[in-house]
Amino acid sequence: MHSFNIHKSTPLILLVGIMGFMALNGCENPSGSSGPMSRFIDSLIQEMTIEEKAGQLTLYTSGWDVTGPVLRDDYMDELRAGRAGNLFNAHTVDYARELQRIAVEETRLGIPLLFGLDVIHGYKTTFPIPLAEASSWDLDIIEKSAHLAAKEAASAGVNLTFNPMVDIARDPRWGRIAEGSGEDPFLGALIGAAKVRGIQGKNLADPTTILACVKHFAAYGASQAGRDYHTVDMSDRELRQNYLPPYKAALEAGAATVMTSFNELDGVPASGNRYLMTEILRNEWGFDGFVVTDYTSINEMVPHGVVANEKEAAELAFKAGVQMDMQGGLYSRYIPELIAEGKIEESTLNEYVRQVLEMKYKLGLFEDPYRYLNKDREQQTLYSQELMNHALLAAKESIVLLKNQPASKGQSNLLPLSKKLGSVALIGPLADNRKDMLGTWHVAGDASKVITLKEGIAQIAPGVKINYARGAGFSGDDRSGFAEALAAARKSDVVIMAIGEDYTQSGEAASRSEIGLPGPQQELIEAIHALGKPIVAVVMAGRPLTINWIDEHIPAVMNAWHLGTMSGKAIAETLFGDHNPAGKLTITFPKNVGQIPIYYNMKNTGRPFSADNKYTSKYLDVSNEPLYPFGYGLSYTTFEYSNISLSSSELSFDSSLTVSATVTNTGTYEGQEVVQLYVRDMVGSVTRPVKELKGFEKIKLKPGESKRVSFNLSAKDLAFYTLDMRFEAEPGDFKVFIGPNSSTGLEADFKLK
Repeated sequence: MHSFNIHKSTPLILLVGIMGFMALNGCENPSGSSGPMSRFIDSLIQEMTIEEKAGQLTLYTSGWDVTGPVLRDDYMDELRAGRAGNLFNAHTVDYARELQRIAVEETRLGIPLLFGLDVIHGYKTTFPIPLAEASSWDLDIIEKSAHLAAKEAASAGVNLTFNPMVDIARDPRWGRIAEGSGEDPFLGALIGAAKVRGIQGKNLADPTTILACVKHFAAYGASQAGRDYHTVDMSDRELRQNYLPPYKAALEAGAATVMTSFNELDGVPASGNRYLMTEILRNEWGFDGFVVTDYTSINEMVPHGVVANEKEAAELAFKAGVQMDMQGGLYSRYIPELIAEGKIEESTLNEYVRQVLEMKYKLGLFEDPYRYLNKDREQQTLYSQELMNHALLAAKESIVLLKNQPASKGQSNLLPLSKKLGSVALIGPLADNRKDMLGTWHVAGDASKVITLKEGIAQIAPGVKINYARGAGFSGDDRSGFAEALAAARKSDVVIMAIGEDYTQSGEAASRSEIGLPGPQQELIEAIHALGKPIVAVVMAGRPLTINWIDEHIPAVMNAWHLGTMSGKAIAETLFGDHNPAGKLTITFPKNVGQIPIYYNMKNTGRPFSADNKYTSKYLDVSNEPLYPFGYGLSYTTFEYSNISLSSSELSFDSSLTVSATVTNTGTYEGQEVVQLYVRDMVGSVTRPVKELKGFEKIKLKPGESKRVSFNLSAKDLAFYTLDMRFEAEPGDFKVFIGPNSSTGLEADFKLK
């Protein structure tokens, strides 16, 4: 028999325990309108004062890890008064248990708390940043990372994570590009759904799963000029075609909650935008969870200039369809007044409270408020071998090989390095660095657990002497370390440059107008290059960097992002050939910031580029082509694509066709390849992109092995928002492409009739 803590609050709370027990044990469907969940919540709402109801719609930080102005330090008083029904940044069993005890034993009704945390790519055990992990193109790995991160966070008392971030981003100046999956809505939708499945599992009553929160709704990744917290301006067609699909997919996967974005859309900040929060989210998509704002974003509608004061801001957000106020405290402060003045309805308030209480019920918190607060489970879960093994796998699969050529004529490609090398120079600010390899939003990640690149090489290639020098930092112009770095390079057979960003130089509030190597790192690598030594550049960052010079001068370039706890071992295994890289970019790398925004699924123009005609769409000082296209990534082996075929040259609206091609490993290493399918709609009622990703498959081939890879296409896959804003396919001519990236591949034609 399950136990339930009975306290001073009235017999209603005993009823909670009984009903919760019944629902969690399958006695009745808790989601049914007449089920125990509904009956219990109805009874509870009837017992609540308006102030207590407003409290359930209020979320305060506990004081740890804030991401904005700390507006209140009296959250404990608010909690005891029943005016704070939820907390975030309160984790570890010991800390959260005391807070939950106050909620269930010292408040009038004893309603348990939700504990939220930004578990973006791990809790203690840190996995690759999301943009890195997307480069694996492996939905199973991504889903398992989300599951394990949720499991570890849940063991420390967390039951709500503000993840996944599914914002489509085409501007690498925007720091939060690190938190998402890149530029493509098709891939972004699949990844968002995978993360929700991983976080929430099949049963929210399982204490190893937690609530997912899809963010930032909507179109936050399109912030003008790549500036965080900035405005967004786009058509409804663009919004629906390219930015909304990942949110919708995540919600269809069952995401329990949604977070508003900081930006405005069509002149209205998201937290007050009824079109987004009610018309699309509720009425069109049928979402029945709760919406929480981002940090103080209701308050921020005052400087946005759509309301005159914070009371009006609270009213606007409430009427827009926002259920929970994060950190600003405006709901708690003004909802009672607004109801008394007749500006908002108590019936609507009751519905909002219901949506929050339902999530607490489904998590089993009414049956056992302490179900997430088990000290033994916490100790057994943190940094478990299962988590560490997966962190290594995810890190390796996220690495993208950008270039691999011989260091000099007549030699083989520089990578993989031989474990028989006499010595390597390991140079750069990320060579023996723990904290920065964790990346942005590493939350509770413990830097002491990180395997550095220096340590990883020592483990993987113990016979190779490492001549280490930091050389330079991430900021300023201090070149005092150059001499030591040059000396290390001179006495080494190969130089490994570990360069890039520190963990603060990407992520929230980390927009950059220039996205080259920060600090004197570029000067350092140029000085090392002048010695004539073979160089491998290992670039670690939370965004694409403009590394034209490196691509031109350095024979081997590896993009390793920020890979988390097992970074160093993953990179070392890849450098020395224990792992063959297979990552593919999910974001286009520009040659310079002047090309931004640059993305693969752009539209043609009326004057597409022609080298023979001045008056076509181009730059005078740089080509239109990116440095590295979407979907790009090399391997230590080579793959050949051949024999594309279609099962039919015509596709009807009620059938499908199969597109196939043969992929052969023509090199000497076993390797993985992400085979990608793109289509082009040649003529539409509105202009269409030059290519759109419609499928992919990750395959493994031994040297000399071939595989026939097939994809099915239906009319549904060709649908778009037409001139009259109907989502449907139009008949006409199409091209289909199968290849290793968005810029290269085999091509065929078909008609939709």
